[in-house]
Amino acid sequence: QVQLVESGGGLVQPGGSLRLSCAASGSIFRINTMGWYRQAPGKERELVTTITSGGSTNYANAVKGRFTISRDNAKNTVYLQMNSLQPEDTAVYYCTAHISATARPVYGIYWGKGTLVTVSS
Repeated sequence: QVQLVESGGGLVQPGGSLRLSCAASGSIFRINTMGWYRQAPGKERELVTTITSGGSTNYANAVKGRFTISRDNAKNTVYLQMNSLQPEDTAVYYCTAHISATARPVYGIYWGKGTLVTVSS
């Protein structure tokens, strides 16, 4: 069993910052790519950013220059630093991770339950 638990969401004013965390626990041998998706009200879930085990990152155009993803491999945790937040960033943010439970390179994709970020004055 693997669990991803997000934290750090909340209400913030436009221009403000938040830092999300996501900790993976359970039957984990290795974690490959980790990332964040978001789903705004009435919209489909979309990719925000990903980070590989080696630290290579990828960002959606909408968040480039404002959001930064990082990870602590020793803690099986991924972070999302969000700066210059705007109302259009309001969404439920979901953590995802590619995790293998054994030494075999067979990865399952796991999701957290999400954390709500609301940007409003």
